[in-house]
Amino acid sequence: MNELLVPQRTGLAREQTAFRVLVVDDDPDMAGLLIHLLEDEGLETETLSDGQSALVNILASPPDLILLDVMMPGLDGFELCSRLKADDATALIPVVLITSLDDQASRVRGIAAGADDFLTKPVKREELIARVRTLRRLHETRRELEDRRLAAEIQRKEAIRSAFSRYVSPRLADRIIHELGEGGGPFKGQARRSEVVAMFVDLRGFTRLTELSDVGAVVEMLNEYFSVLSDAAYRHDGTIFNMAGDSLLIGFNVPFPQQDAAQRAYRSAIAMVREFTQVSALWAHRFGLATGIGIGICKGDAIFGNIGSPHYMNYTLIGNPVNTAARLVQMAAAGEILVCGPVYETIRDLVPAGAVQPRGAVSLRGKSEPVSVYNVGAAR
Repeated sequence: MNELLVPQRTGLAREQTAFRVLVVDDDPDMAGLLIHLLEDEGLETETLSDGQSALVNILASPPDLILLDVMMPGLDGFELCSRLKADDATALIPVVLITSLDDQASRVRGIAAGADDFLTKPVKREELIARVRTLRRLHETRRELEDRRLAAEIQRKEAIRSAFSRYVSPRLADRIIHELGEGGGPFKGQARRSEVVAMFVDLRGFTRLTELSDVGAVVEMLNEYFSVLSDAAYRHDGTIFNMAGDSLLIGFNVPFPQQDAAQRAYRSAIAMVREFTQVSALWAHRFGLATGIGIGICKGDAIFGNIGSPHYMNYTLIGNPVNTAARLVQMAAAGEILVCGPVYETIRDLVPAGAVQPRGAVSLRGKSEPVSVYNVGAAR
């Protein structure tokens, strides 16, 4: 039968058949016969003569079907099949064991190794082709189902990413999706308590602008305004919790820990003030009115999570630092960044000497004790 031997990679191109059969047999005559029969079916084939080489080849370039001789020196067919079925990357590749052993014990051993089917030597053409066709249909069905599953998974992740992108940066959204895939994620379970840095941003002069502009112009301006704020927040991995009117609440060190949360908040605030200056200049040219943003930042323990009723629930942030930041933003003039004492102590090395103005201990509504306040956006 030596005249039936063929080169190791023969048959139709993979692009045409999309189905490749690997024959593993140390008997060149048997391998040649199998390849001849398979090529008559228009299949792409490859042959290897030992189990160890086959294992390396399969892991590097998985075929669509494996015809595997049982009795081989070194790594035999049973052991090779068992290893392939134990590996997630190769477990779904159909394996047909070809053996001269026709006893029940050998078949039981093959089933235990995970074999999908058996052929007994001498191999009959009709039996081989029937099994290959059946396993090919099964393979194509599995592949179609897997393609559908992957498409659905991609669609699901894109929907999740789109939803989360309203609150967090793309980098954090990808991390959330990963953790959801692991069965967890920050949006599951009960609300939690943690130290956070809360930042409120508010627009100055906007009420007057709304009185002088039509609805379309107001919406366009709000979109420009919130785009600047959200872009700056996302660059520093802040989480947007609330957008109401012309006010924005952003949290840091939430939902994931950030050792430099206060520094991130400060850098984000500086970027917002600087970048909104360009938008403010355009509005002044269009409407003849000056605008600007005021910012309040404070840190402390807060509760975050899904909070609400069975009919309405919101992922939000509540607690003392949120209330204090809200009071500070009410005090802030255009261009000012007011921070509480604990935040200033954390970021003071970042703030240029000429950019800080201590406001002293300030009594804030709802606070039993005065709060140390610093303007870290001065002289800019």
